[in-house]
Amino acid sequence: MSTSAADPLAALGALPGVPDAVESVRKAVDRVYGHRVMRRRSSEITSEAALRGARASAALAGADWALEEVRRRTDFSGDAEARTVGAALRLGAEAGQLLSIWRQSPLRVLARLHLVAAGDPGDVGASGGSAAAVGRPRQEGETVDEPLIRAPLPDAAEAVGRLEGLADLLIAGSSAPALVTAAVVHGELLALRPFTTYSGLVARAAERIVLIGSGLDPKAICPAEVGHAELGREAYVAAFDGYLSGTPDGMAAWIAHCGRAVELGVRESTAVCEALQRGAA
Repeated sequence: MSTSAADPLAALGALPGVPDAVESVRKAVDRVYGHRVMRRRSSEITSEAALRGARASAALAGADWALEEVRRRTDFSGDAEARTVGAALRLGAEAGQLLSIWRQSPLRVLARLHLVAAGDPGDVGASGGSAAAVGRPRQEGETVDEPLIRAPLPDAAEAVGRLEGLADLLIAGSSAPALVTAAVVHGELLALRPFTTYSGLVARAAERIVLIGSGLDPKAICPAEVGHAELGREAYVAAFDGYLSGTPDGMAAWIAHCGRAVELGVRESTAVCEALQRGAA
């Protein structure tokens, strides 16, 4: 069996430009982990990264709230935007708790993430979904609410088959860098939109789980969601179109885009470290 067939993720890691993106991300992550504030107050950086990552993921999903509004609010059961922000916050809090299960059963984790995103069963209908559809892949005939992604939607049977294939790939393991695996998980979940609601939020949470669980970002202080939001919805969709194309250039562009998002997340947490060092936060 060829190397690419045995470990397709590793083959993606060798695409032109990808090794440079991987190295750039590694250097950026190493720099923020070496910040003196991280030696004393890393838990505060982790908490702030989760908050800012959730805010950014919700912004990509259409709920672009100011950070201080997210920080201030306690009730997220109101309109659709509030429910989206609440879903993103719950996912941010949950992601780090699922690492051991992810290694054994990614599908269980994805189901759990959707259950967490959906929240109170009483709010499910208000968010455009059905309580019966929570925590499981969508079925034939069920509608999908994912406003940012307008790409053709695979039918339910194809989505389930590809989800199982992705899970098998992750369980088998790969020599690919964490950035490559995270980008593929993120891109494939966006492509499949496996749930009737919140698939984009779940895809970005799964990307975060891969980055944490791989050891690249074990303290969860490099919120790629912040970078994706900063790069903008238009750039996000354009890079995702590269993933959908399946071409070497398109895949490399998507992985590089995800790498840049991680670096911008690093920059965000570095700024938090600097503010804490100055006593400004």
